[in-house]
Amino acid sequence: MPCSVFVGISVDGFMARPDGSVDFLDAGGNVPHGFEEFFASVDAVVMGRKTFEWVLAYGEWMYGKMRVVALSSQPLDFSQYPQARLEQMSGEPAEIVARLAATGAHHLYVDGGITIQRFLRAGLIDRLIITRVPVLIGQGISLFGALPHDIQLRHTATQSFAGGLVKSEYDVLSKPAV
Repeated sequence: MPCSVFVGISVDGFMARPDGSVDFLDAGGNVPHGFEEFFASVDAVVMGRKTFEWVLAYGEWMYGKMRVVALSSQPLDFSQYPQARLEQMSGEPAEIVARLAATGAHHLYVDGGITIQRFLRAGLIDRLIITRVPVLIGQGISLFGALPHDIQLRHTATQSFAGGLVKSEYDVLSKPAV
C-alpha cells in the first residue's frame, strides 16, 4: 500500500519550532499548493500522538470524514470530536500498514515528524511532497532524523507558487528496513 508524506518546512529544513509551533508556515501566504488534491487521493491519515495533540489544540477538526489513525501506546481522548472517524493504534510501522490494509485502506498520508521518520526508516514511504516556505527559523524540529544509510530519491516535479512556496515531489527509490 502506498504511503505518502505531504509536509511544509522552512527553507532551513525545520517542520516546527523547538516548542512544536508551526506559525511560520503562514509565511507562504496560504496559497493553494496542491494539498486538497493530494488529500483527496488518500483514504487514511496516520499521525503520531504529538501531531494529534497539536490538532486537538488547533480547535477545529480539519480532516472532515477522513479516517484518522493516531499512534500512541497511551490512551487518547477522542471525545472532543465525536463526529470524526478517529482510531488509535500502536506498534511498528509495518504492523500498522498491514492492519490498515486489512481493513480496506489503499493509500496512507503519514504525518508528524517522529512518525514520518519511523515510517521512512522502516522503508514504508513511497512518495515525499515537501513544500518549502520562504523563511529561515534557525532551529526547530527537523523533518528528517538520523538514518541508518542514504535513501535514494527520484525527483518527479517542482513547482513554485505566489508568496514564495516551492513544492518538490520525490519518489523513494531505496527503502531500507532497519
